[in-house]
Amino acid sequence: MKLFTAQQIYAADKFTINKQEIASEALMERAATQIFNWMHLRMQGAPVKIHLFCGIGNNGGDGMALARHLQEHGYNIEVYVINYSEKRSKDFLINLDRLKDRKIWPNFMDSDCEFPEIGKDDIIVDAIFGIGLNREPDGWVVNLIEHLHKSEAFVLSVDIPSGLYTDKTPSNEKAVVKANYVLSFQAPKLVFFLPDTGVYVGQWEVLDIGLDPEYLVETEVEYEIIGKNEVLPLYKPREKFSHKGTYGHSLIIGGSYGKIGAPILATNAALKIGSGLATAYLPKCGYIPMQTALPEAMVLTNSEQIIEDISFDIEPSVIGIGVGLGTEKETVVAFTKFIEANKFPLVIDADALNILSDNKELLKKLPKNSILTPHPKELERLIGEWKGDFDKLKKAKAFSEKYACVLVIKGANTIVLFKGKGYVNTTGNPGMATAGSGDVLTGIITGLLAQGYDALGASIFGVYLHGRAGDIVVEQVGYQSLMASDIVAALGDAYIDLFKVPEQPQPQQEGEE
Repeated sequence: MKLFTAQQIYAADKFTINKQEIASEALMERAATQIFNWMHLRMQGAPVKIHLFCGIGNNGGDGMALARHLQEHGYNIEVYVINYSEKRSKDFLINLDRLKDRKIWPNFMDSDCEFPEIGKDDIIVDAIFGIGLNREPDGWVVNLIEHLHKSEAFVLSVDIPSGLYTDKTPSNEKAVVKANYVLSFQAPKLVFFLPDTGVYVGQWEVLDIGLDPEYLVETEVEYEIIGKNEVLPLYKPREKFSHKGTYGHSLIIGGSYGKIGAPILATNAALKIGSGLATAYLPKCGYIPMQTALPEAMVLTNSEQIIEDISFDIEPSVIGIGVGLGTEKETVVAFTKFIEANKFPLVIDADALNILSDNKELLKKLPKNSILTPHPKELERLIGEWKGDFDKLKKAKAFSEKYACVLVIKGANTIVLFKGKGYVNTTGNPGMATAGSGDVLTGIITGLLAQGYDALGASIFGVYLHGRAGDIVVEQVGYQSLMASDIVAALGDAYIDLFKVPEQPQPQQEGEE
């Protein structure tokens, strides 16, 4: 699913209005009707009080139109106009007149007004600011937003939480509505998925308001979100007359004394995701643990407690390097020599990233389309400090393009960057914030590359399956008890889940209640 910018959404509105020969207020009416249908389906006329806070632009117009539908269906509503400017949008005024025609009289609020009393069992509809916001709200509006939060009422935001920009991090967290639910028109917004801004969005859902599909299909975007529908075309089925050699040979290089678990997890994940063969390259202290934990793996060893040299006589399809590797002087020297001589595709994680950060001249020697999988601190060491998530993405994109690599930025919504485009993953959960989860991801991506997936496909598909496995297993063990080895164990279920058809509700039989 594409993530459109605010400018692209405005262009889509204009394109739709011109092509479908409709008035702009008719498009607003579609949006309001969809919001009403969503609410009515869930509320079924419940007598709860609904407070609609409407700005004076088009987002406020959506709220006004929604208020009319709610009132016509008998809901107990109160409408407030947040009078933060002398300007009024045309469609806001049209819908304000329509309210007055139905004897619905909004409360006009300004800096001198007392804020209304709101019960914690009431519902707040936030339609104050939309995607066009370009400055911080006035102080009294910020105080109103704080008042809404203090009520503890359920907050439903129209299109985007008020006060949240679409292209930058807000400077004042008190100036942004914290929405329990956001109904986003036609597509979600990138800010829903970023650490600095996603905190204002509890849950979100997309409402189709009928923007013209020609524009939506043909318009290029910088970011897409990745779900099951996006990864299904990437899947490579197995051939009947294939053999283990058909699906590649993964080599995992890593481990040091006390950190042998990392390469065990990565090697296990590479095999579990489908690599035909897997070899672990370890210090000798890891030989028995690896052979005991994972009899399916082959093992090569180096010195006793750390890797002091990286040399082998096998021909792997791909190498995953860095998990548990350590950054001792001898290991850094070995890694440097390896990078200078290497001819195989690479997945680079953990300490290998840290060594690259300290020796940035090595970045120029990485094979084209190498995959780097940093967590936030490792990313900062690679690209430098940033000011907010949008600055981070800008710098990360520049890094990816400069070194012709795939950058997998791990987080709650892991983002894959390649050739100036971003892919935002939607699977995964807080339980996966646990030791070894990143090692598992390294093994997954390595194993997919071994099977013939290209670098971008392996990264997108690997991140999705990693998160989906975590989502499946968390239902059995809960967030706190989820472990990295549980994710590996659930990878088979994640594959199976790709082809599961959602269960349809059964028709009620006569006489049933």
